[in-house]
Amino acid sequence: MSQANTTDIKEQLRGTCHAYIDGIDPAYNYVPSLAAGIVFCVLFGLTMAAHTVQFIWKRTWWCVLFSIGAMVEVLGWAARTWSSQCPYQMTAFLMQISTLIIAPTFFTAGIYVLLGRFIQLLGRKSSILSPALYLWIFCTCDIVSLVVQAIGGGMASAATNKVDGNTKPGTDVMVVGIVFQMASITVFVYFACDFLLRVMRQRLLQTMQGSITPLLAAMIFSVVCIYARSIYRTIELLQGWSGYLISHEKYFIALDGAMMILAVGVFNFVHPGWLMPKQKNVDDWDGVDLGPAQPLEER
Repeated sequence: MSQANTTDIKEQLRGTCHAYIDGIDPAYNYVPSLAAGIVFCVLFGLTMAAHTVQFIWKRTWWCVLFSIGAMVEVLGWAARTWSSQCPYQMTAFLMQISTLIIAPTFFTAGIYVLLGRFIQLLGRKSSILSPALYLWIFCTCDIVSLVVQAIGGGMASAATNKVDGNTKPGTDVMVVGIVFQMASITVFVYFACDFLLRVMRQRLLQTMQGSITPLLAAMIFSVVCIYARSIYRTIELLQGWSGYLISHEKYFIALDGAMMILAVGVFNFVHPGWLMPKQKNVDDWDGVDLGPAQPLEER
């Protein structure tokens, strides 16, 4: 089949639901897995429902960030499920690009809030930054990252919707957004490590008996998953829309889908609403050396 004929066929198929035609590659460079689409729709749907019930029940309203992120993931995987039956349907393709690229931003925002709660609980001497600064700095970085990725995704999507469109400018913008997100997470990891060192040096770790330790472990685990996903997506997009990683779905399933369900799902089992002690109870722990007394407003 000639290149001209292939281009004409692709143009005709873009707005239709048509089964895969041998020799005519969809925008994915493969046909998305129906099984993977269904499994991840169910998994993200379950974690979204659980997080919604949990944050309403325990009134941890900031945990709505996990529910929103999971909902965006559901939309993205629903689009991939759609694409498994209609691989040439561009609406589904564009939908999954725009949703799955930005969903992790909501998870990182929730993690930033969680560390801020730890600092509120253990006092200002446990961190370089105040909880308010964590929110302002890193949530602002999340918003910037989300906007940049959305703009890049829109540019790339518009180009992809054209048979001879140039996706490189939009892809480059998306890469900038993901790299910026990865950089902000890296800085966050630095401050989180500083937090842990301060807690251990000042024996504040003794106040982390029971419920706080699993929460801290869950936060670290979630950050590692999100960081691994960011590295993968950066390399994937740098290789371009016909690169090796983006053309093989198994990497997307393992390094994006699986990483994100682990990153958000862990907080269903180790939920802040259940396990985070009330701040007012910090001073009630007996036998804990918190160092020199501090004014209440500094805690």
